[in-house]
Amino acid sequence: MAAAACTKRPLQLTLALLKPDAAAHPLVLEAVNETILSNRLLIVRNKELRCGRERSRSFYREHAGRFFYQRLVEFMASGPMWAYILAHENAISLWRSLMGPTKVFRARYCVPDSIRGAYGLTDTRNTTHGSDSPASASREIAFFFPEFNEQLWYQQEEPRLRCGQMYYNAEKRVHCVIRDEETDLT
Repeated sequence: MAAAACTKRPLQLTLALLKPDAAAHPLVLEAVNETILSNRLLIVRNKELRCGRERSRSFYREHAGRFFYQRLVEFMASGPMWAYILAHENAISLWRSLMGPTKVFRARYCVPDSIRGAYGLTDTRNTTHGSDSPASASREIAFFFPEFNEQLWYQQEEPRLRCGQMYYNAEKRVHCVIRDEETDLT
């Protein structure tokens, strides 16, 4: 049965951010984490971080000049947040679907069970961010996880995760690859 699981399509990566409004509330963090896990997204890496104004400006530079840009930069710099690298066959579209529409009003009325529908406060304080394409996922992952080598991950960890050679470390809230020496002990 494990061999059949290995025939799945390669895993896709996406960046997920839990913005300061979510990071400030442990129950929201727990609920979003449960949503990630219950939808079979793998948590490849995660970390709590704080983005200053300059880093926030750099991350959202594509929105520079738009009416909401400064408000978004200030909000993202206002407190700690969580960054995740998620993996799934369709990580980008699945995460974006779970987040719901960017506009909280629309999320609340069209997809009330989405993360933004349930926890979003305003269009700026909308709980989450997710990459919108494979190219932006690679760029955004490198921005928040400069130590992460995507190519090496695809060579070493992705095949094992795809084949189910992993376990979930609840304390660290991350999926870990089972190494060969670990399987020899069982």
